[in-house]
Amino acid sequence: MKKTTLLSIAAFTAVCAVQGLSAQRGTPPKEVVTVTHTTNYPEHLDFIPEMVGMLKVPDGWTVSVAASGLGKPRMLYLTPEGHLYVTRRDAGDVLLLKDQNRDGKFDDVKTVLAEFKGVHGITMKDGFLYVCNNNELRRYKTNTDGTLSAKEMLFNDMPSAGQHPNRTLDFGPDGKLYISIGTLCNDCKESDREAATMVQVDPLTWERKIYASGLRNMIGFGWHPQTSELWGVDNGGDTKGDDWPPEELNQIKEGKNYGYPFAYAKREVDKSREDPAGDSKEKWVMNTEPSVMEFQAHMAPIGFRFFPSGAPFSGDALVNWHGSWNRSKPVGFKVQKIHFANGRPVSAEDFLSGFLKGKTRFGRPAGVAIASSGKVFISDDANGVIYSVQPK
Repeated sequence: MKKTTLLSIAAFTAVCAVQGLSAQRGTPPKEVVTVTHTTNYPEHLDFIPEMVGMLKVPDGWTVSVAASGLGKPRMLYLTPEGHLYVTRRDAGDVLLLKDQNRDGKFDDVKTVLAEFKGVHGITMKDGFLYVCNNNELRRYKTNTDGTLSAKEMLFNDMPSAGQHPNRTLDFGPDGKLYISIGTLCNDCKESDREAATMVQVDPLTWERKIYASGLRNMIGFGWHPQTSELWGVDNGGDTKGDDWPPEELNQIKEGKNYGYPFAYAKREVDKSREDPAGDSKEKWVMNTEPSVMEFQAHMAPIGFRFFPSGAPFSGDALVNWHGSWNRSKPVGFKVQKIHFANGRPVSAEDFLSGFLKGKTRFGRPAGVAIASSGKVFISDDANGVIYSVQPK
């Protein structure tokens, strides 16, 4: 499906203001910016086992199917025992997968949590499984067999979902819980201060504060295993053309602003935006943090994880590119490895690719989990498959 629209951003902004689609504030942009916006969904192909042979991995690595027929699996959490928890946002449940006979395939699939609408983010700490949807954080006591009990609702007042309901969460080296909260729309000045931020939660009181802001939709984040620094991959805005704004990798620092909605990447001003009240965009963005690395627009990053200490590629990170729906030539639909040197990202290369073939695709990488051995699990929420990628 492909549809191309010529759009005057100034006109679009005015219409949105009239219709109340976004909380626009400040002085309208002086420039008229015209872009070509394309809606282009690559044709979906149902998975068959022979498709594994079309996938490419680094030399010395192999890819196989660890589980299939799972509907729309999203985020993953791998336990030290090798069991895999899987959230399914659309089904509103959490699965527990076990490899009982140690043959590399999950042969035991059990629903351990049901009726949690939109459940997405997942992590574990001190015998509790933590899960969240767009506005609610819960935890459950994990039993010895991996099942769950003793539900606790920790809070339920995060910003309403809007366009980006896919909250993710994890505990940092400091013992605090971090939750990424996306913007409520594609491109607007938020009325809720917690929208387009990362919040930090105190596990002693469950009170939260804004840790970093100006992050449009940073679903994937994690801490570098050697430096303990926090990094995250943010989704750029839509309807601004094929190649801008880029997806971006940021080092997330407390108290910093990363530019959204007035700038992207390395302080690149969005000329279609109104000026902030009492200031110009150009002056406002000078106090924001520039991105560290940029990637092709519209690849849509979701999962992001570092290889742990002692594993192959330790200190490098994987990012899952879910794939474009709004570019004339589709991009993404693959997993890349970001190489870090001395704690800084220096390059990116394909790690698991081949899902996209011309105008068709048979997979959309979503969640990622990495074992201490370096074995990688990738969820595909288009065909219900979990792939295993490991050294030979």
